[in-house]
Amino acid sequence: MKRVWTVLLLGLLPCLLCGEEAFLLAPSKQIYDRYGAPMRGFLSENNTYYLPVPLADVSPWLIAAAVAAEDKRFFSHPGVDVKAVLRAAWQNAREGEVVSGASTITQQLARAVEPRPKTLWGKAGEAWNALLLERKMTKEEILEEYFNLLELGNLTQGVEAAARFYFNVPASELSLSQAAFLAGLAKSPTQYNPLRHFARALKRRDWVLKQMLDNGFIDREMYDIALAEKLELRSAARPFSAPHFTRFLQPLVPSSAKDVYATIDRELQLYAEELVKNYVSRLAEENVTNAAAVVVENDTGAVLAYVGSADFYNEKNNGQVDGARALRQPGSALKPFVYGLAFEKGALTPASLIEDEDTFFEGGFRPRNYDESYHGPVSARGALACSYNIPAVKAAEKSGAANLLALLRRAGFSTLEKPADFYGLGLALGNGEVRLLDLTNAYASLARGGVYKPLLVAREPVIRLPGREARVFDEKTAYLVTDILADNNARAPAFGLNSPLSVPFPLAAKTGTSKDYKDNFTLAYTPRWTIGVWVGNFDATPMQQISGVTGAGPIMHDLAVYLQRKYPSPPFETPEGVTRALVCAQSGLLAGPACRHTKEEVFDSAHLPAVCDGKHTASAPALAITSPSAGDVFKLDPSVPLSSQSVKFEAACRVPGCAWTLDGNTLPGVSCQTWWTLKPGKHALSVACGGEKASVSFEVLP
Repeated sequence: MKRVWTVLLLGLLPCLLCGEEAFLLAPSKQIYDRYGAPMRGFLSENNTYYLPVPLADVSPWLIAAAVAAEDKRFFSHPGVDVKAVLRAAWQNAREGEVVSGASTITQQLARAVEPRPKTLWGKAGEAWNALLLERKMTKEEILEEYFNLLELGNLTQGVEAAARFYFNVPASELSLSQAAFLAGLAKSPTQYNPLRHFARALKRRDWVLKQMLDNGFIDREMYDIALAEKLELRSAARPFSAPHFTRFLQPLVPSSAKDVYATIDRELQLYAEELVKNYVSRLAEENVTNAAAVVVENDTGAVLAYVGSADFYNEKNNGQVDGARALRQPGSALKPFVYGLAFEKGALTPASLIEDEDTFFEGGFRPRNYDESYHGPVSARGALACSYNIPAVKAAEKSGAANLLALLRRAGFSTLEKPADFYGLGLALGNGEVRLLDLTNAYASLARGGVYKPLLVAREPVIRLPGREARVFDEKTAYLVTDILADNNARAPAFGLNSPLSVPFPLAAKTGTSKDYKDNFTLAYTPRWTIGVWVGNFDATPMQQISGVTGAGPIMHDLAVYLQRKYPSPPFETPEGVTRALVCAQSGLLAGPACRHTKEEVFDSAHLPAVCDGKHTASAPALAITSPSAGDVFKLDPSVPLSSQSVKFEAACRVPGCAWTLDGNTLPGVSCQTWWTLKPGKHALSVACGGEKASVSFEVLP
């Protein structure tokens, strides 16, 4: 195109002084998935699908067909075919109306570059431009520009776009019959529109083939074979996959790029879209209208799936809003970073005991737990796994809001723009607004051993989102957090053993629910991939008691199971410098000779706690109920089968064998650990072991 413009400028045509850029079209962006499956095409600045190709990539059959149909003396005339002009003039004069034209291919190219009125003077100017083009360009260059500018209907500009649209093949692979078909459309793309007038277009193809035969471009056998070929429109519907992702990617693509190979796995994308849509429809009665999901490949940072809403076309529920990038409050989803910071500083270990009690913090901040109860002294492991709010704020207090905010910004949360005193310690409970896309990548940093990487959205050309690779946590710290998030037993008191966070392979998972149930999240990861899911409403209306485990959790669960089949992930590896050791359950310190109740815990070897001196056991009984805790309140989840909602009864005793009694009824078995299916009401639980007896009471809400 630039060559055409330069040539016409040499003719000093005043009408072309509007500027060179008017005709320098950038190619339409064609986006494919990571495996080459078409996802979406975008219009050029000319509002057409424009895919320029060199003449060498145009089928010789198409060249022959175009010359036969439009300009049989193309290779011999100087730009204007005098014989054709005289013939057309005689025919038009004889009929008293225009029945024949005489524009050459070169004239058609000149007209495409500079449209002129169909008057005598307009035709004269067009002919003059054609003569200029022929003086400065070779026939091959003219044909190349002609085939790239040719409009062939249905927003296709150029033979490459038309070949892909009508036959799903590149222009270089067109058969003789297909080439004649496209060449026939050039006369009138509207009159011969294949999508509306296929029979008419087919008849035009037959005429083109006859012209090729009559002019000696093909022989009779070729003609008969091409005429008999059954043509089918194979790609009449343009692909429109991952609409939110492709709309997000399109402005990031360099203007020179034509084909873009994104990081998306289209098969996974379609599965995720259908999954999100189905689960949202199930939650409609709980006032849930939307959801979003993101899947990231940890090693590269590549986005494998990107679902922005439950239904892109649903105007009522604002389906075109991109939930992957919308600002939402993450609730408890930031707690892993709170505890990770405290672990890294040596302020806490996973075994450290934190008092979960009614607490006023600076500024009168008084957080409440999700279950509206207090749990007394709990380990950092249990507090994070069960997502208790008060211990999380206490953990944040040990590091300070400013240090926590700095850490989150290193982890990619660029939307946390306010100063630390704006958020305060409430930052630990998610009072800042973040994007699901950033939240998912931050969890991928944990999966990478604490390394943040900017997300990769295209493989060719390589396109990454802004940011620099940086270490968020030491590898050992990341592992401590991961080990807790993957501990299904540790979160069982709050979520049960059979929650959506439980899968039959190693998976670290965390939920988050914002205030008033306006947003809920579930994040999960393996060493190979990370999932982020958001459920809520774009108009910020609250859902009806839908939490992360009941809203986003089931979507995450099914996605994780699907991903493990498609992209199998190994278990988490323990890095060097991590130690597993017995700790005293009553002090959180390394177990000493006098400790009666011990359990295994994981530590950064550089931050091992002291050995317990046993003083706390002086008045401690030999028997203690460790689950449930006194005063615990459990709530039945209507979306989960009752048989899957259980609580663990566990006792620590110096001798084996426990006798359990619930509400005066003896429970079967003598194990010191058993499971009981939840039933509404207030319950009294007691256990006898080693000559001692312990009791607690708890409540189950319907």
